[in-house]
Amino acid sequence: MQSDVLAGGPQYADQLDTIPNQLPVLPLRDVVVFPYMIFPVLVGRESSLKAVNESLEREKFIFLAAQRNSVTEEPGVEDIYHEGTIAKIIQILKLPNGLMKILVDGVVQASIKRFIPNGKFLEAEVQINFEHTTMDSELDALLRHTSSLFAEYVHLNRNIPSEVLLAFENTKDVQRKVFYIASNILQNVDVKQKVLQITRTREQLHELIRILNSENDVLKIEKEIDSKVHDNIAKSQRKFFIQEQIRILQDELGDEESSPELLKLRDDIKKAKMPKAVEEKAMEEFVKLKKTPSLSPESTVIRGYLDWMISVPWHKRTKDNLNVEHVKAILDEDHFGLEKPKERIL
Repeated sequence: MQSDVLAGGPQYADQLDTIPNQLPVLPLRDVVVFPYMIFPVLVGRESSLKAVNESLEREKFIFLAAQRNSVTEEPGVEDIYHEGTIAKIIQILKLPNGLMKILVDGVVQASIKRFIPNGKFLEAEVQINFEHTTMDSELDALLRHTSSLFAEYVHLNRNIPSEVLLAFENTKDVQRKVFYIASNILQNVDVKQKVLQITRTREQLHELIRILNSENDVLKIEKEIDSKVHDNIAKSQRKFFIQEQIRILQDELGDEESSPELLKLRDDIKKAKMPKAVEEKAMEEFVKLKKTPSLSPESTVIRGYLDWMISVPWHKRTKDNLNVEHVKAILDEDHFGLEKPKERIL
């Protein structure tokens, strides 16, 4: 069963024959304008201002071409894509600083056949690229699949408002749907330009399916990572909150209510008979340990340090044996080989 989507024609279909075959060219930075797309453009370059003024003499039609590199200040014929969109200027606002803001309405895909030098602005002879599409089962299936992927893309992408999907679902024309998807995919100029350069609707849908599959895979991974990070942060915050509550309660209850493990550790410090200065340092670390969350890395370090201090034989002494032959015999017994290190020790 086929959908009720129509295979309609371009904007201003009744005016296609009135579009001049020679048009001013307006280079655009970081944007690809598709047919059926209404877009504001700020015009400031002298050559671009002249191109806009010239278009007013040609039924307000102008050829929009994306720049290959947005930093190019004065783009020439090799600095722009030769496939673009013929648009109609529907509104002009002249600004006090000499700039001009125009509102353009994308009409139809077109390509540059040849440039016409005039020394003032870019001008070209253009060819309209428009395919009359007939809806059939294959095209209907492609469109349904693309629409499903686009709906998933909108739901996964937090930067796209849900109204975008509502407007898409209310669009019945197949070519409008194609260009609507292409204009709303948050991709760079090169990717969007590739869609614009394709003139057959079926091929455009295949390309959009490829792009959307790739984008959705990336967005799913990003969402999974965000979810894991959020869960880890939530767990860490909860753990920290509980540990802080325990620490505060321990401070309020005092040493008498400390855990048996900490009481034993304090007794072990006392029994170790450390020098006075060392014992004072050990007790400082013990107090710090009580206030430190037990699962934190710092707690492990402090506990290890205290265990080491307790294990040191502070008041045990052994008689020195300075007999070299005795030392040599012990080294030979405990360490096979290693002649040079043993020589250095002796």
